Amino acid sequence: MPQTIFKLDSSRKFEDQEKLGHNRWHPEIPPVATVKPGDCFRVDCREWFDGAIHNDDSADDVRDAPLMTVHKLSGPFAIEGAKPGDLLIVDILDVGPIPQEDSGPLAGQGWGYTGIFSKANGGSFLTDQFPDAYKAVWDFKGQVATSRHVPEVSFLGLTHSGLMGTAPSADLLAKWNAREGALIATDPHRVPPLALPPEPREAVLGGVPEKDFERVAGEAARTAPPRENGGNQDIKNLSKGSRIFYPVYVDGANFSVGDLHFSQGDGEITFCGAIEMSGFIDFHVDLIKGGMAAYGVGENAIFMPGRVEPRYSEWLAFSGTSVTLKGEQRYLDSFLAYQRACLHAIDYLTKFGYAPEQAFLLLGAAPIEGRHSGVVDIPNACSTVYLPTAMFDFDVRPSAKGPQHKINPGIGAPRAASR
Repeated sequence: MPQTIFKLDSSRKFEDQEKLGHNRWHPEIPPVATVKPGDCFRVDCREWFDGAIHNDDSADDVRDAPLMTVHKLSGPFAIEGAKPGDLLIVDILDVGPIPQEDSGPLAGQGWGYTGIFSKANGGSFLTDQFPDAYKAVWDFKGQVATSRHVPEVSFLGLTHSGLMGTAPSADLLAKWNAREGALIATDPHRVPPLALPPEPREAVLGGVPEKDFERVAGEAARTAPPRENGGNQDIKNLSKGSRIFYPVYVDGANFSVGDLHFSQGDGEITFCGAIEMSGFIDFHVDLIKGGMAAYGVGENAIFMPGRVEPRYSEWLAFSGTSVTLKGEQRYLDSFLAYQRACLHAIDYLTKFGYAPEQAFLLLGAAPIEGRHSGVVDIPNACSTVYLPTAMFDFDVRPSAKGPQHKINPGIGAPRAASR
């Protein structure tokens, strides 16, 4: 087993650990450890809310989730000899949840969760149709996930990290803040907001000296969106066996990781759409000197996915086009088309007894496939969402007889209480 260079004690909060990680991006956050090209190592990761979400039948914790605290990232890890302009090669050797015998009731110890976030606290891909907070808790048995809140389904998880990336340079950080600030200025009071500006409150900045903390906290970028450094891409295929090539912007690269998921559908559509968990991840790292220029990787990482994804052979697919629910035509809007495809799938699943919220949670957590199927035929883009039929305990396919099965709703998806 590789040496663990960032160990987390499950009984202690993230900020109380022996080594302190971070929840913002900034070039001045110092590395917590240094590795060499060719090294293999293990990193423990805390789920993105550090234990704020509980294994229970209430969604009040999702409603009140402390968004300013996320993501709790392990790192940064310096790679000896890395210089701006290089490419950092990151191989994922293994990834999984925290073993159940470890102490503490954290997600990852045999369970995880999916949340629909309320419109007032982050929202979701379908926030206008689902403005309230809901939650599903999933139990793990090997690679299989099941939930008391979304009955009569089980599926194989594709365990992965939602967030990995290198530190930005000062110039790149300034570019992020300028362009995202300009977007916010177009509609500064929008709910949910158009972007998230630097927020000093709840900032965790690793080993930044106290004398510099206030300044760095006021500049540091939030970790919510993906950017040129990788970041919160939430690509479900970045699992065991994947190789990722990250641009290097600072000496040492300063690589960080977090936001582990047991499973996820393409798009992570409920916002907390994956099955969130704590866990471990094993890496091998190397460098391509001057690789950014040699391969034209000036912006954004490239990757080679692993070969451990679930092998489903039959799918039921739903399509959507770029026409709003009110019948307004939009021009080649693939985002809208994917929303309509997801809503189509949700409506279909309600015919078997699922509440719309249960169906929405399932699309966020299960290994569904999302595709841009047509982007050239004006005015309608076409997007599709593919559901593996084998994850249902009953025949979900259409037939002349109509839906022949109604699920036992069980507990149902917990909804947050009104404030």
